[in-house]
Amino acid sequence: MKVLKGKIKGKGLRFGIVVSRFNEFVTGKLLEGALDALTRHEVKEDDVEVVWAPGSFEIPALASRLAHAGRFNAVICLGAIIRGDTPHFELISTQVAREISSLSLREKIPVIFGVVTADSLEQAIERAGTKAGNRGW
Repeated sequence: MKVLKGKIKGKGLRFGIVVSRFNEFVTGKLLEGALDALTRHEVKEDDVEVVWAPGSFEIPALASRLAHAGRFNAVICLGAIIRGDTPHFELISTQVAREISSLSLREKIPVIFGVVTADSLEQAIERAGTKAGNRGW
């Protein structure tokens, strides 16, 4: 049987990270988790570029630009979409997930989905590191 495993050493690799400014109290923690994971896997701080998007809806467009730039080995997408009282949550979360997935299939580098979708603020905060582990890691 042939088994393929990704390497967990990031030394010499460059990463672009797109982070949503909306819900920054959650996305900031996701970014901390992602940076911690990269550091633990030997990625140098100078090999990481962080780009802030206004909201999660804009993440795929910025991720596409980073992927096309040719400077990165992977792009990490971080956001937090929290359910409200209108259909906005479904529209945004579905579109963002679809676009990041499509981008990941089209590009020659990994485009990683790190967008938290949560039914409540408490749930989003838990997924950013308080109870459920940091989804940015």
